[in-house]
Amino acid sequence: MKLQIEGQHLRVRIDEDELARLLAGNAVHAHTRFAEAFAMVIELKLQADAATAKLTGQADAWRIALPEAAVRDHAGRLPTRDGLRFLLPGRSPGDELTLLFDVDVRDSVKRRRSS
Repeated sequence: MKLQIEGQHLRVRIDEDELARLLAGNAVHAHTRFAEAFAMVIELKLQADAATAKLTGQADAWRIALPEAAVRDHAGRLPTRDGLRFLLPGRSPGDELTLLFDVDVRDSVKRRRSS
């Protein structure tokens, strides 16, 4: 899982193996240790009854839940450059967070070409 943060935009990019784990009902985890300062853990999972994405947790432990139906629909359209976009409300106007989710299919394309 790769995370990219820029202003009020969070991009979550996973590979096809991670997508397969999500679709099988498992969570995907990432762990980063920022030298001796602190560590950060991110959990990405699907939520069956959700209509939109949800971000919860603490500053060093994030839980991102994506709507299962939207992710399954997206997976059925792969490969595509278009990802999923969710607008997560903030506590006050201007605090909204745009969450972008996409699947990196470059590795599987390379594997198919070399086979």
